[in-house]
Amino acid sequence: MARVVVDVMLKPEILDPQGRAVQGALTRLGLSGVTDVRQGKRFEITLDGTLDPERETALNRLAEELLANPVIEDFTLRIDEGAG
Repeated sequence: MARVVVDVMLKPEILDPQGRAVQGALTRLGLSGVTDVRQGKRFEITLDGTLDPERETALNRLAEELLANPVIEDFTLRIDEGAG
């Protein structure tokens, strides 16, 4: 079994209202020195078998076309070595 983790975040130049709201709440709750908070999404995909280069290419394409909006979001794809 293989597990792939896809993290999706808004691009740095895109305003993140949820992150700003969390940042304000952290300050109100007494955590000082918070300079920025960004909110994102995480997808964990578990596959039967191994992750060969063809499957990894397909996952990259699917992450770009389905999981992330490339106009406003960046994504990273990594293999979770602790899976299985």
